[in-house]
Amino acid sequence: MEPLPCVLTIAGSDSGGGAGIQADLKAISMAGCYGASAITALTAQNTTGVAGIEAVSPEFVALQIETVCDDIKVRAAKTGMLFSAPIIRAVGEALNGRDIPLVIDPVCVATSGAKLLKDDAVEAMKEIFHLADLLTPNVPEAELFTGLEIKSREDIFEAIEILLEMGPKAVLVKGGHFDSVAATDWLGIKGRQPIPLMQQRVKTKNSHGTGCTLSAAIASGLAKGYDMVTAVRKAQEYLNLALRSGFDLGEGSGPPNHLAPMLIEGMKQGTLSELHEFGLRLECMHGLSQLIPEVRMNVAVALPHATEIKDVAAFSGRISCSRKGQVMVCGHPEFGASFNVAKILLCARKANPEIGCAARLRLNNQILDAAAECGFVEAWFDRADEPDEVQGTEEYFLEWGTCKAMAEHTEPQNVDVICESGGKGIEPCLFFLAKDFGGLEAKLIKLLAAMADELN
Repeated sequence: MEPLPCVLTIAGSDSGGGAGIQADLKAISMAGCYGASAITALTAQNTTGVAGIEAVSPEFVALQIETVCDDIKVRAAKTGMLFSAPIIRAVGEALNGRDIPLVIDPVCVATSGAKLLKDDAVEAMKEIFHLADLLTPNVPEAELFTGLEIKSREDIFEAIEILLEMGPKAVLVKGGHFDSVAATDWLGIKGRQPIPLMQQRVKTKNSHGTGCTLSAAIASGLAKGYDMVTAVRKAQEYLNLALRSGFDLGEGSGPPNHLAPMLIEGMKQGTLSELHEFGLRLECMHGLSQLIPEVRMNVAVALPHATEIKDVAAFSGRISCSRKGQVMVCGHPEFGASFNVAKILLCARKANPEIGCAARLRLNNQILDAAAECGFVEAWFDRADEPDEVQGTEEYFLEWGTCKAMAEHTEPQNVDVICESGGKGIEPCLFFLAKDFGGLEAKLIKLLAAMADELN
């Protein structure tokens, strides 16, 4: 096996495991790199706060850095909590002259509010900014180092300009402290206009260690040879998933779920097996052929926190039926196999994250009457209402239509079926929504029973 790129983290230890060295090493490992460390301070902390800090001597911090670098080929490094002016200067001297991409995360205050940088260390921190390939302050830190009050985009641009004059090659001002729908980080690179890098804002209390995690992931990207913009974007995506996958750890602010990509990847085989088993049950479901549209049926199931079609599994050949009503599941379960049903599912999940699977069915008056008899909650969208800017593109139409149907419904969390009216040469379809396979199967059986009652 080829050696993994080594990333050196120079930071404090978090006994709670959510930030600092512990968060860095988890993020570095998940990025496919090898983590080495130089510890600057020990902290006694948990999710509710920092109870105490014991600093390591500056000489020993430097010795850790030099010992690692003398033996191991370090591809990138990052700094976190440096705590005091003497430690900062020792780190600067140990890194000076080394041809290693360096990310400086100028950690000043913990999520709990505890100070992680002594008052005399602010000016010393500025002295090492010139060593950085990237500086990653959040808004309060950018305000501290520039003396500005940052309230607007123009303020961010001015802060980036001031920080770049201090010597780093690039500055990423993290926008998580702003109250907005999207979380926007601004990347300023010398000689270029600042770039807005947006991610969906995650509403969670479990944000302890987000700065450490992001900077470690960026350093890992640089160690793997990514350019700065790519390294930052990939790190953002990783952190966003980790935040969406977070869990309560203690009484206070827990960490992001650093292992989220690995855990979700591990769920894939189980999801495919469950979909296969569900397909076998569909083939035996009496009367199901009545629900299969001319364009054929498909069932889609989403991984936890799915955001893209590649995160949704479906049958590669869809579900068809013979003239005699024999149901046939064609192909095999595969991620990314569906486009239409997957897009409907992903968009419906924006309104109701509890929705885990969806199925495309035939839409006619008999099926609608049976759905109404079952008490299924319907949401509709019509091709006739399609805006000019999305016409002709099925991807944007389905996204627009589903979002419109859910947004205009008074109880989107209770919607069972989304109905699409069809158009010239386009078959109308009904999309069943459910939390899981069990829920979807129960709805299908209930619908077929109602249709049978109508015929009798």
